[in-house]
Amino acid sequence: MRADRLESLVTFHPFTRLNKLLEGIAPGGGNTPLLLQLGEPQFAPPAFVAEEIAKAAAGWSKYPPTAGNEAFRNAVKAWLERRYHLPATMLNPDKEILPVSGTREALFQIALSAVAAGEPRGKTKVLMGNPFYHSYAGAAAVAGGEPAFLPADRNSNFLPDISRITAAALDQAALVYLCSPANPQGAVAPLDYLKQWLELARKHDFVLAADECYAEIYPDAPPPGALEAARELGGAVDHLLVFHSLSKRSSAPGLRSGFIAGDAKLIARQAQLVNYGGVAMPLPILAAATRLWQDEAHVAENRARYRRSFEIAQEILGPIFGEVRPQGGFFLWLDVGDGERTAVELWKQAAVKVLPGGYMARAEADGKNPGARYIRVAVILEPDEMAAALRRMAPVLEGLVHGKSAKAAAGGR
Repeated sequence: MRADRLESLVTFHPFTRLNKLLEGIAPGGGNTPLLLQLGEPQFAPPAFVAEEIAKAAAGWSKYPPTAGNEAFRNAVKAWLERRYHLPATMLNPDKEILPVSGTREALFQIALSAVAAGEPRGKTKVLMGNPFYHSYAGAAAVAGGEPAFLPADRNSNFLPDISRITAAALDQAALVYLCSPANPQGAVAPLDYLKQWLELARKHDFVLAADECYAEIYPDAPPPGALEAARELGGAVDHLLVFHSLSKRSSAPGLRSGFIAGDAKLIARQAQLVNYGGVAMPLPILAAATRLWQDEAHVAENRARYRRSFEIAQEILGPIFGEVRPQGGFFLWLDVGDGERTAVELWKQAAVKVLPGGYMARAEADGKNPGARYIRVAVILEPDEMAAALRRMAPVLEGLVHGKSAKAAAGGR
């Protein structure tokens, strides 16, 4: 009897597990509940988003084209050239850029495409760092592939150690997911590291899916991208797709808007998946998205908010954990010893919901889950609101990490 591939989605979905963990536990401390478990920015997107949607309202009566329109593709091309210092001739906007209605959906669909192409050649493995964004493993399962989890711990800067991956595993790979800045740890992949992965993708003939959805959230220097690696290797984009989103960059998760760029053959396959069972981006959304990719002012404002929030996090949590600021992205990845216990206590004592790190990882060969010691905290509120949340959390965390009671810890502040 064949296993039900969907069963693992139910078993391992992190937020389903979190709901079950906290079931029947009332949020405590007399506080208004704060939800910091989900990467859902709570800043208002620019006012022009609503204006652009209203101006393009006639488009609601039309089925949108899968490929979007020329204005959107050209806006994305121009942004990629500015952001990653690409030559104007490197990307063909008509063949190598595609709008997507939600980057999560596109990341999911690339597994369907890559595993289907690799299966006749015995290439069905889908490689990803461990911990990982849950949609990667879900996509591998539904596609009929075999998820392969690559250790990504502190010893390797929370990125998979390429030297520990066997040639056999790479030969069997249909797809590799690489997230930088990483979710959940915030690690940034150096340019040489990205070049190594792209060279391996070409040597072993797999798809490199570079998830760069957090690329615009960083404290200092912008993180390098996989298209820069392609530029350094001669400018070809075969075997590569990069994924970008307005959910994080522009604080617009409800817009469900992003794009993929790269290998024309892979773009065409993705477009066919949308034609059969996906959702093309509605024309009014496309109009707003076009304007967002053309505007950098709101992105700089968002980045300043995150920078301030992480400065506050360092002030409040630094005495407990040491350095807590990530290289990129908007998550705190805190070693609390027991992620599940900490999530329960933060909800029970402080009415703050966070995600146990073990829910974003799988047990490795030694039977240990590399995320079990951690919690992930989404820094998604305005800085003053984030400060209040962290101050509410700190006594509980100090009590759990250093063995002090929450009451005593609070009294010492």
